[in-house]
Amino acid sequence: MEIDSAPISRCSKEHQKIYQDWFSFADSDGDGRLTGADATKFFSLSNLPRQDLKLVWAIADSKRQGFLGFKEFITAMQLVSLAQAGHALTSDILSSEVDFENLQTPALDGLGALLTKKKRLSNEPEQNGSPQVQSSLAASWFSSSKSAKKVSLSSVTSIVDGLKRLYVQKLKPLETTYQFNDFVSPSLTNSDFDAKPMVMLLGQYSTGKTTFIKHLLRTSYPGAHIGPEPTTDRFVVVMNGPDERSVPGNTIAVQADMPFSGLTTFGSAFLSKFECSQMPHPLLEHITFVDTPGVLSGEKQRTQRSYDFTGVTSWFASKCDLILLLFDPHKLDISDEFKRVIGSLRGHDDKIRVVLNKADQVDTQQLMRVYGALMWSLGKVLNTPEVNRVYIGSFNDKPINEAAAGPLGRELFEKEQDDLLSDLKDIPKKACDRRINEFVKRARAAKIHAYIISHLKKEMPAMMGKAKAQQKLIDNLPDEFAKVQREHHLPAGDFPNVEHFREVLSGYSLDRFEKLKPKMIQSVDDMLGYDIPDLLKNFRNPYD
Repeated sequence: MEIDSAPISRCSKEHQKIYQDWFSFADSDGDGRLTGADATKFFSLSNLPRQDLKLVWAIADSKRQGFLGFKEFITAMQLVSLAQAGHALTSDILSSEVDFENLQTPALDGLGALLTKKKRLSNEPEQNGSPQVQSSLAASWFSSSKSAKKVSLSSVTSIVDGLKRLYVQKLKPLETTYQFNDFVSPSLTNSDFDAKPMVMLLGQYSTGKTTFIKHLLRTSYPGAHIGPEPTTDRFVVVMNGPDERSVPGNTIAVQADMPFSGLTTFGSAFLSKFECSQMPHPLLEHITFVDTPGVLSGEKQRTQRSYDFTGVTSWFASKCDLILLLFDPHKLDISDEFKRVIGSLRGHDDKIRVVLNKADQVDTQQLMRVYGALMWSLGKVLNTPEVNRVYIGSFNDKPINEAAAGPLGRELFEKEQDDLLSDLKDIPKKACDRRINEFVKRARAAKIHAYIISHLKKEMPAMMGKAKAQQKLIDNLPDEFAKVQREHHLPAGDFPNVEHFREVLSGYSLDRFEKLKPKMIQSVDDMLGYDIPDLLKNFRNPYD
């Protein structure tokens, strides 16, 4: 599977050098990011109509980051060259049969004179664009909130950096004050914002999770084990790296540039069953995969795991962009553990896709019955009125078993596989939108958490009978949630799970919680109502 061919790999080295000079000239602040304002000035030299330049930006910035890096800049220049040659610009032009390697550089009026003038004025050597400059600046905001407060929203150069600034300046103080990180989710770090999109695979043992990843990568990854028995006994994150190696969980959890520091809360018992498998691969430059241990069924469920499997799954679900539930035609029963795991995905229903794998092991008549049985089983677990999207196919490197599937089955499997691959290819393009979505969800959850905590604090007596009052509040938590909901007109669906909240709450003294701070709540409301819309407006297509 290929997301899209890297523009640099389809551009001659001679042209790369030319584009590097152009990029350094166009990037006015030298941070390795070409913003909309810089791009409109530079692209105007092409004399293309505004509508064509709008398409150039939309295709080059397919991930909607709000800026062009060097790779995206090369794509933009190739598109400008095609437009000048009379080609119609469409969203799928990059995957067309155009000979990009021998494509001429675009004609830009007056650029030669501008480059000569810049070289004459500058005695210092030109600096190549480096995205690490802005990234390291943004990383310092997390270590010092003062440095974030000095940065205005208009000075950030991407949507993600804008979210980082808003988080440190407005949302994190609310989370810290009301201990949101202990109850719901650990505080976000710089690496959480910069992480690549993730896809998690869940299912019972031997449903083809590891084989599915191998099929997409067209090769095995370090530490992969495939067999009919429960072979993958740990959580394995498959990500891009300079060489092939496996990194132990304890090591990966403390690396500042990795988004897995939150997993330390599950203890050493889990971290010994967690590892990161790194390898250089073009697909892994865009997506990270999370391979999971097979969910237990039957008697095996009685053997308890040494860590909170459901909790870990829930943590990954909140970080992932897509969750694939894999089923086997011969393993349609949903065990108690699998039911708990699917229950832990509550709130992430939009990320879930169901895959009926190994479908060529049964004939067409049996497949119809299997599909019906699967939908019936899922209907009892996924408490939603909508029908989940189910992909049917055989996702491995073997040819389809036509003896069982028949010609109709082969055609069906190929169409289903194309649909699923299309869904996966869209993940990097939707990653920025997903990040905004998750950020807004987190802000609303933090706000509701603050209301709950401050309400419980308010209900505590000033002097006598504190222990008795606390126990009464914890026992009647659903009623207290209802009071908060009515008082502040909040949607019931946004409230946390009562049992989990009660379990964490029992370890705290309610009397030590903070009272409601309206200024903090107002700051988060302003962020949701004004700051985020303004941020999106600043980094939309500059030709809109």
